[in-house]
Amino acid sequence: MPFERIVIKVGTSTLTGGSRRLSRPRMLELVQQAARLCEAGHEVVLVSSGAVAAGREAMNFPDAGRAMPAKQMLAAVGQSRLMHIYSELFEIYAHVVGQVLLTREDFADRARFLNARDTLLTMIDHRVIPIINENDTIATHEIRVGDNDNLSALVATLVEADRLIILTDQAGLYTADPRTNPDARLIAHVAKIDDSIFALAGGTDAAGVGTGGMVTKLQAAQLATRSGVTTVVASGREPNVIERLIAGESLGTTFAPSADPVESRKRWLLMDKSRGKISVDAGAVDVLTLGGASLLPVGITAVDGNFERGAALSVIAPDGHTIARGLTSYSSDEVRRLCGQRSARITEILGYSYGDAIIHRNNLVVLR
Repeated sequence: MPFERIVIKVGTSTLTGGSRRLSRPRMLELVQQAARLCEAGHEVVLVSSGAVAAGREAMNFPDAGRAMPAKQMLAAVGQSRLMHIYSELFEIYAHVVGQVLLTREDFADRARFLNARDTLLTMIDHRVIPIINENDTIATHEIRVGDNDNLSALVATLVEADRLIILTDQAGLYTADPRTNPDARLIAHVAKIDDSIFALAGGTDAAGVGTGGMVTKLQAAQLATRSGVTTVVASGREPNVIERLIAGESLGTTFAPSADPVESRKRWLLMDKSRGKISVDAGAVDVLTLGGASLLPVGITAVDGNFERGAALSVIAPDGHTIARGLTSYSSDEVRRLCGQRSARITEILGYSYGDAIIHRNNLVVLR
């Protein structure tokens, strides 16, 4: 079985078992599965709700109201409590975890997008399990993702995951609401998410402790599958549900990706407006077009335009033709200072480094 990069989204109703308190046995079961996947060679990212519920529990369920500051207060109290529980549970299996708090702005702003991605990928490379939540304590309405279902899809796209597993209090998507219709049937596979699929979605969880219903899970699945990520919505109450899904068992509802991840990314890069140009020498042309390499500073001869880190650029050959498009890891001022230099001198010249490549091969589309 090939190793996968897996994003697992765990909702509040799954963590509490439908009660008002975090269920330590339920959390331990989820941690056990994640730990075993890591030990088998998979890469795991956890997107976890539960901070507000943990805050309510810590404060003995105060009547704080529904205003945003009250929710942010509960999240501030609960986030450290939630992470403490996760840290202790993962420590049983000798796994290190790290907290990452994000908002929509971290995905909308290109530089922050790259910073978030670089941090998460570095954590994954060092076998640290990222535990991600929305930064509720500072998020305003304008910058909120709003629910961790859609946040998990954004994270899956950010880290180029192979699979997104959304665990909930339902077994998956049904033909009707199974709580009110005894004839409702589970839909095992969805090839395309359209209006007819959204029409099947119901409301939020019965216990009233979560923020996302089936609609947000479909939104998340649509976003993730458009980026080439296979998405599954399944019950968090199913024994060993994560491991069984990775082993190939049919559980919940699987949403097929609408595009290959690589092709999806290439199309996105080609559609993004070029913010500048980088001219390269003949040697760079050869390694880019024939060797599938990254663009290093040593092969750059000139920079045209002013741009920030993360901008889409055109790569120009000596004959004037555009040979590639890609996302730069450095700003125009930084690239100008690095032109013709070896990567080993980046830190010496700039005082810091975002990596050896000006454009990494994963962010590069060769056009010829």
